[in-house]
Amino acid sequence: MSEQPSPNNKVSTSQVRSLAIIWVVLTVLVGAGTFFGLFWALGGLDGSDADTKTAAEIVADQSTLPVDSVSANDVASDDTKVIAEPTDTAQVELEPTLTEPATDIPATSSPEVVPSDTPVVESNDAVPTAQPVEPTVAVTNPTATTAPVIVASSGGFGLGGQVIHGGLLALDKMQAMKMSWVKIQNYDLAGATIEGDINNAHNNGLKILVSIKDNANHNRITAPDYQEQFIQYLERVASLGADAIEVWNEPNLDREWPADQMGGANYTVLLKKAYPRIKAANPNTMVVSAALSPTGAFSGGCGSIGSVYGCDDKPFLQAMVNAGALNYLDCVGMHYNEGLLPPSATSGDPRGSSQHYTRYFKGMLDTYGAILGGARSICLTEIGYLSGEEWGYLPSAFSWNPSSAINLTVAQHAEYLGQAVSLARQSGNIRLFIIFNVDFAILKTMEDDPQAGYSLIRPNQSCPACSAISAAMP
Repeated sequence: MSEQPSPNNKVSTSQVRSLAIIWVVLTVLVGAGTFFGLFWALGGLDGSDADTKTAAEIVADQSTLPVDSVSANDVASDDTKVIAEPTDTAQVELEPTLTEPATDIPATSSPEVVPSDTPVVESNDAVPTAQPVEPTVAVTNPTATTAPVIVASSGGFGLGGQVIHGGLLALDKMQAMKMSWVKIQNYDLAGATIEGDINNAHNNGLKILVSIKDNANHNRITAPDYQEQFIQYLERVASLGADAIEVWNEPNLDREWPADQMGGANYTVLLKKAYPRIKAANPNTMVVSAALSPTGAFSGGCGSIGSVYGCDDKPFLQAMVNAGALNYLDCVGMHYNEGLLPPSATSGDPRGSSQHYTRYFKGMLDTYGAILGGARSICLTEIGYLSGEEWGYLPSAFSWNPSSAINLTVAQHAEYLGQAVSLARQSGNIRLFIIFNVDFAILKTMEDDPQAGYSLIRPNQSCPACSAISAAMP
C-alpha cells in the first residue's frame, strides 16, 4: 500500500531566501579563510625594513660607489744652472743665481676665452728671425682662438723694486720711497716659497710682480709638452694671487731661448697659449710680456757674435706686434740697465755706437712707444744704473765707461734714478717702473756678483737714492 504525500512537505519562499543567505555567508567565510590562510603562509606582515628600499635610496647607494680619480703628473725641474752672460757691450742684463727647491705643479683646466670684436690685426711683415724647428713631441695644448679687446691701460703709474728674495730685507726703505710694488724672479718651475712670497708682499701692503723663467730648461720652451708644464705653473702663481706675471725673460738671447727657434712670432705663440690660462686662473693678474734684452749688436736682425746668438730688441718687438702679441698681454715688458748719462739725454754716450737708442733711457721709451702706437702701456720690469764706487772697480764685462772704472758715482746713481722716475711718470705710457735692484748689496759683494753695484741699498747699508726717488713721487 503506497503512502500519500503530506501537504507540509512543500518548500516555502521564506525557506528559499534563508538558504540563499546561508550560502552567501558560507561562500564569503570560506573565501576569506582561504585568503588569510594563504597570506599568513607566505609571511604576512613580518617583512624586514632592510629589504625594502625606495628609488631615492637606491640612487643614493649607487652614488657612494668608488670612482677612478685623475691626478696631475708631478713636474720636477732639474737643478738650476747659472747661465753665462754675453759680454757684448751693447747689451747688459744680469741674472741673479738664487734658486728655489722643487715643488709640485697642479694641473688646471683651460676655459675658453671670450672673443673680442676689436682684435689687433696680425701681419705677415717679414722680420729677420731664425727658422723654427718642428717639435718632435706632439701633445694637445689649450690655445686661444680669439683675441681679447685691446684697450690702452688706465691703471696709473706703479713704482716698485726687485728684491733678492721675498723676505723684503729693506721694507722700510721701500716704504720710504713710496713703492707700491715688489718684483721677485722665479728661475725654475719649483717655486717652493712662492706662496709665502706673495702673501708676505700683500701683508706688507705691496703688490707683487713675479717674473717666471726656467734656467735649466730654457732650450725646451718651444716644445709643446714643456710649454704645458710651464703654463700650468703660471696658472698656479696666478691662482695664488700674483698681481702681475712676466712671461719669461729676454727671449731674444740664446741664454734664455733656443737659437734655432728664436723670433718675435715664436715667442708670441707662447703668449697666445699662456694669456687665457692666466686670466682664467685669476682675471686680476696683469700679464706682462717678457722684457727683451736692449741691444743693437745684431745689426738690426738676428745673428751670432762669437758664441752668442740673439736678435736686436727693436725688430723682435715689431715681429711680436705683427704676430698679434698685443692681443695676449696687458703690458709690454722693457729693460733698461746700461745707462751712463742722465735719463733725459739723447746723445753724448762715450761708447761706440753712441747714437743707438739703447744707450739712452729716453731713446728706449721713444722707440718702444713708436712700435706700440699707444695700444699698450710699457712695464719697465728692470731699470737700473751700475756704480762700482765702493769697490773701486767693476768686472771688465761691465765696465762700459772709458773714462771711469766704476761707470758712475753713487751720487750719479741716485740722481739718475730719481730723474728716471720723474720722466717715466710724465711720459703717460709707463704703467710699472721696477728698479733693479733694491737690496742685492746686502747679501752680495762685487766679487760675488756685479749686480750688487745696481743696488739701492749700498754696501754700508745707506740708501742715497731713497730721497731722490721719494721726491719724484707724489
